[in-house]
Amino acid sequence: MGRKVTVATCSLNQWALDFEGNLRRILRSIEIARNKGAKYRLGPELEICGYGCWDHYFESDTILHSYQVLAQLLVAPVAQNIICDVGMPVMHRNVRYNCRVIFLNGKILLIRPKMVLANEGNYQEMRWFAPWQKSRKAEDHFLPRMIQELTKQELVPFGDLVLATKDTCIGTEICEELWTPHSPHIDMGLDGVEIFTNSSGSHHVLRKAHTRVELVNLATLKNGGIYLLANQKGCDGDRLYYDGCSMISVNGSTVAQGAQFSLDDVEVLTATVDLEDVRTFRAEISSRNLMASKVVPYTRVKVDFALSCHDDVLVSTSEPIQWQFHSIGEEISLGPACWLWDYLRRSQQSGFFLPLSGGLDSSAVACMVYSMCRQVCQAVSNGNKEVLADVQRILNRDDVVPQDPQKLCGQLLTTCYMASQNSSQDTYNRAQELAEQIGSYHINLNIDGVVKAIVEIFRLVTGKMPQFLVHGGSSRENLAMQSVQARVRMVFAYLFAQLSFWSRGMRGGLLVLGSTNVDESLRGYLTKYDCSSADINPIGGISKTDLKTFIQYCIERFRLLSLRSIVSAPATAELEPLAEGQVVQTDEEDMGMTYKELSVFGRLRKMGKAGPYSMFCKLINMWKEICTPREVAEKVKHFFRMYSLNRHKMTVLTPSYHAENYSPDDNRFDLRPFLYQSSWPWQFRCIDHQVMKLEGAEGDQDFEDLV
Repeated sequence: MGRKVTVATCSLNQWALDFEGNLRRILRSIEIARNKGAKYRLGPELEICGYGCWDHYFESDTILHSYQVLAQLLVAPVAQNIICDVGMPVMHRNVRYNCRVIFLNGKILLIRPKMVLANEGNYQEMRWFAPWQKSRKAEDHFLPRMIQELTKQELVPFGDLVLATKDTCIGTEICEELWTPHSPHIDMGLDGVEIFTNSSGSHHVLRKAHTRVELVNLATLKNGGIYLLANQKGCDGDRLYYDGCSMISVNGSTVAQGAQFSLDDVEVLTATVDLEDVRTFRAEISSRNLMASKVVPYTRVKVDFALSCHDDVLVSTSEPIQWQFHSIGEEISLGPACWLWDYLRRSQQSGFFLPLSGGLDSSAVACMVYSMCRQVCQAVSNGNKEVLADVQRILNRDDVVPQDPQKLCGQLLTTCYMASQNSSQDTYNRAQELAEQIGSYHINLNIDGVVKAIVEIFRLVTGKMPQFLVHGGSSRENLAMQSVQARVRMVFAYLFAQLSFWSRGMRGGLLVLGSTNVDESLRGYLTKYDCSSADINPIGGISKTDLKTFIQYCIERFRLLSLRSIVSAPATAELEPLAEGQVVQTDEEDMGMTYKELSVFGRLRKMGKAGPYSMFCKLINMWKEICTPREVAEKVKHFFRMYSLNRHKMTVLTPSYHAENYSPDDNRFDLRPFLYQSSWPWQFRCIDHQVMKLEGAEGDQDFEDLV
């Protein structure tokens, strides 16, 4: 009797509404799985239409085209004699569900709807789908006629069932269900399910991979079993980057690990496992067996098919491996670079344009593009034909085979130092040196003439000439004089992005890259519609602290030695006049807080759900060694004043790579108002009263009763 089975899970770079491309990648993954001897193939969540369709799920076209793709999968020769598990939206009794459709040899075995929907942070699945709430129950689902004609089935089971093949039992989870306190795999495992499958659309966040891997391994550590995780990869046309990281776990140990970041559109992971290892593992756990004896059983869909073969004695099984995690520097180097590559090749543009100031933020973006070029060259060297075809199409040259990252960077990245009378020689030199080391096509220009012309027009119309603060102007004049420089740089960025290739006799346009980090966005330390406004922003969800770690990684890994002076230099906008040729303006002094403090404020505000008073109460303990309660109070109040005054800027924030859970992006993630009572009178009075109590002073008794 056979007992060894080979199963496959996939990471696919699917794209919302790219039905043709998605079909091609699914078919290729099935073919690879079959060639590796797999009898079960699992794909990522909603892989047929692409996970990030969002409000396109409301459109009947999305379901129609998904069924059309399913029809082609059902009759595809490569999809025969292997159980295929694919994801798509399904309308059942006029209710839309996020489903797995499992089929074999042209027949649908089961449609399994998602039971727990992701509905927090970046996810709004409850907006488009309903959860299936009938545990261990199913209903008859009437197939559309186009599918009936192929399968000769009118009805198929729809609901929370498991598959019983000739040799094992298979149960399904979908993404969020793994993350819930009482996951379906718990009861399924107690009922004898031996193989668990999970199709995910799980995006990359810094440091998240550890949690995902632990959840999968723990799913089978206490209960035994085989767990397959499939995940989407690529940008899917949105702010998120799905990082693959598919895996297979057996009895609490990883036996197969997929790449977390990769330019491969299709990655198929297989493992050969012994079903008897699961059975003997479970047999030793008496507490598990006691619980299993009284579990409510699942209805099984019987499948006349075996995953194992009769003569498998000589077949070797997959051994446990140690999961290899990336460092933070590596994650930032690889994730945003893959995201940039997806955006570039799918946008039909010919490269990137980056205003390179010589500061840490824009330098980090330049290094991400350079990292992208390194990955592209490596993928081509490894024989990735899709990447090579994309490069040749982007460069409009069929004879190009990229091997040198610096040369490729010169073809794909244009950097520009936009000097003014307030720019220092130091930042000019740093930008020039970095551009030379990464190989970007570099431009130097001066914006003073345009700035002076704009200010002169204002003088002619109003009769007033604004001045910088150091020249006797007011704070309002000073801010306006800074902002006009920043906004002029945005105009130049888009002008050169559209026409710089034309001026060089080349075809195509460039995507403008932004370089505002997550902490500056949170504080609102940016000019609305300035050079922070761009097409996409690779660092908009990354903290200044993590960017410094990334820059240090680039120094060590890429030998970009010019970054040493950049990482040690104080951050400055260089928008105010120099003093004897030296910068006197620094970002942290302008903001009235450090970047390290901003990261703490951001995490407490978003992840800790803290308002002003709650944040103060937490920080007086966190910072008790370095700040008095009164100092903490002033820092918290200053942060919330600035946050509320600048919140409106987030409504036009450049779409950013989402890497931090405290991102202030209010378009998709942070649904807070943008018009506040910026003095926060009630909240700040609570803080002041608590400070007085801590300092031993008497507070207002009536107000004390309120708090």
